[in-house]
Amino acid sequence: MDKATDESTMRARALYEARATGVPIAPFTDTHPALAAEDGYAVQRELVALLLTDGDRIVGYKAGLTSIPMQEMFDTCTPDYGPVLASTVHASGARLPVSAFIAPKVEAEIVFRLGRPLRGPGVTVEEARAAVREVMAGLEIVDSRIQDWRIRLADTIADLASNGAVVLAEPQPAGPDPDHRLTGMVFTRNGELVATGAGAAALGDPVAVVAWLANTLGAQGVTLEAGHLIMTGALHAAVPMRSGDTFVAEFDRLGTVTLHVDDSDDAGQPPHPEGR
Repeated sequence: MDKATDESTMRARALYEARATGVPIAPFTDTHPALAAEDGYAVQRELVALLLTDGDRIVGYKAGLTSIPMQEMFDTCTPDYGPVLASTVHASGARLPVSAFIAPKVEAEIVFRLGRPLRGPGVTVEEARAAVREVMAGLEIVDSRIQDWRIRLADTIADLASNGAVVLAEPQPAGPDPDHRLTGMVFTRNGELVATGAGAAALGDPVAVVAWLANTLGAQGVTLEAGHLIMTGALHAAVPMRSGDTFVAEFDRLGTVTLHVDDSDDAGQPPHPEGR
């Protein structure tokens, strides 16, 4: 094992332990500020291997940093990505305990399910659109195993692109020639409006996110499989999640997705079919 691989393995183990204990770790970039995106992905691969060994499985992929303001914040010109794990997927109406996370925030986004495989490079937006079978209103709980969200690009990539959990509404058929750029969304916390958004916030077109993922993963020999979930990125700034909160995102044409947050003894986590 070479030095770089050994360091990636140690960093992945640190994140794995942070996920298990709920105790965050210092940013890797504090001591190694030159760490780049490719270093983060090397750690991510090692971490995913550990989680799959535990019995989890990949049911899709998420893209992050799909808006220009977020890319500017991380001094990058491209999104990042991470796997969606079966253990993290829940159905709308789930009651999730805040204590299951470290520093959770909630984002609303458009989620697709593929009806056919996609393998880049060379996948076009139109090919990606034709591969989408269903579309869903979704909430992502983003969480950081890095202390105080003090993340740079390599840190968040290593940490599964800061993915914590996913809550999905009932799927809707993709329909003929849909323009998801125009899909509007209203986001409330405890009945109060906290954000609005539209599909175009995600890379100009959320279907373009599907094509980007297919091409980026394809260059590494990974295929987006039929049935995979594709999370296309937040349509607004993330909102902190607290015990007692109820989050509701209402999407034009896609319906409503709801998340209840508490730490009561009867807090349940209804699994989405993808998470079973």
